[in-house]
Amino acid sequence: MKTNIQDYIVKTSAKTWEPLIEKGVHYKGVWVQSLLYNEEKGRSTTIKLKFEPGASYPYHNHPAGEEAFVLEGEAYFNDAKLAAGDYLYTPPGFKHAVTSEKGCVIFFMLPEEVELL
Repeated sequence: MKTNIQDYIVKTSAKTWEPLIEKGVHYKGVWVQSLLYNEEKGRSTTIKLKFEPGASYPYHNHPAGEEAFVLEGEAYFNDAKLAAGDYLYTPPGFKHAVTSEKGCVIFFMLPEEVELL
């Protein structure tokens, strides 16, 4: 284990936003910043997503649940509107889609990869 705390700090202001592309599918208008990459799982487990106005992420399942915190703007998880400062925990097996009419930035913790439905 590294013992210097600097090795564990992510300066998000210095990171670029990357287009969200999963399994060859480009989700137009959705951008991602990886905050914690899990080498063992081969994917990021903690991310920020930025939705441009009108962007969406399709209906999907969370096999191990998820945590979401809206940092900026507002988004709909199914028909529930979340605004800046709102937190959402979805239990394992919970299914939903995400859309943002005006744009938003959301912090996510995703213990397992989502399953598109």
